[in-house]
Amino acid sequence: MKKIILLSSVCIAFAGSGLSPLRAADAPKIEFQSTTYDFGKIKQGEVARHDYIFTNSGNATLEILDVKPGCGCTTAGTWDKKVEPGKTGSIPLQFNSTGFGGSVSKSATVTCNDPARSNVVLVLSGTVWRPVDITPAMAMFQIDSDSQTNQTKVLKIVSNMEEPLTVTEVTSANKSFTTELKTIKEGKEYELSVTAVPPFSQPTTFSQISVKTSATNVPPLNVTAYATLQMQVTVSPMQINLPAGPLTNAVTNAVTVYYRGTNAFNLSEPKVNYAGAEVTIKPVQPGKVFSVQTTFPAGTQVKPGESVQLTVKTDHAKQPLLTVPVFQMQPPAAPPQAAIPAPPVKVASEQRSVPLRAAPAPALPAPPLPPAAK
Repeated sequence: MKKIILLSSVCIAFAGSGLSPLRAADAPKIEFQSTTYDFGKIKQGEVARHDYIFTNSGNATLEILDVKPGCGCTTAGTWDKKVEPGKTGSIPLQFNSTGFGGSVSKSATVTCNDPARSNVVLVLSGTVWRPVDITPAMAMFQIDSDSQTNQTKVLKIVSNMEEPLTVTEVTSANKSFTTELKTIKEGKEYELSVTAVPPFSQPTTFSQISVKTSATNVPPLNVTAYATLQMQVTVSPMQINLPAGPLTNAVTNAVTVYYRGTNAFNLSEPKVNYAGAEVTIKPVQPGKVFSVQTTFPAGTQVKPGESVQLTVKTDHAKQPLLTVPVFQMQPPAAPPQAAIPAPPVKVASEQRSVPLRAAPAPALPAPPLPPAAK
């Protein structure tokens, strides 16, 4: 009785693991010497490499099915794909530190046929040393379209080198961004003020700011200044898309109008220049958010080249009219029909004159023989 209970317990244990006793005994088993590696300190732009050694301590062939790094800066080399029981293999990883600075930690997921450990995460970490740090790396601005005023962002330039560092020149490629340099600690730390100067008329404006230094082994530092013009009235989505026509049923779409200002705001006179289309305005948050719903009737079919659009009037002085274009998918073009060959034209057969053989001339009688001499 005890033997039966013990055997049942073993079977239940294997059943809970999802493996049969035979498969569990014959399964591969992956064991890494270590799943983490600290590459210490490297210079920016250098590549950190490490081979992760593993052993198959199971009783069946271990297969490494995939190695998937967490980002593009980390790559996997050629790894051992099949390792017999008792043998070892390796998985090489490398990290490209270009563009990184400070403490970093990267990972890669190993997928294998070990039923107990089918996914293993390998970690590669360390510190990337940069001769000069600029923080933040970008100067980001959000400009209100109705009240455009100067905005300034301050960036810190800190030298990590032993020798003194002098900033020799700062230039901006776009006059919409001006710069000013301030020394905080001579040869070591500086503050770079970047100012966005209105007016801005484009949705986005950017500039590359170059910072030249006295370090001969350090290329010019680059800072990006980026300004986004925030319109007080915006529409999302910016267009209405209809299924291919003609529509079998009526189709309703909605666009949302947002107002970011502080004054009173309202919409009026919504229209769609398509016969039978209907438009309604529903306040979602009165004075701030509105839903404009359009309904196109069954049978709607926008012709190629036809301009259909939704228009809504506002009481905003600088954006008095909102226009949302309407597009309809065109049905797929019918495949070109194979050309039907023309029926063969009957050509009258040529009357070929075949020369007739001349009838044989009648045999001429043989000339009479002369009479024999008497």
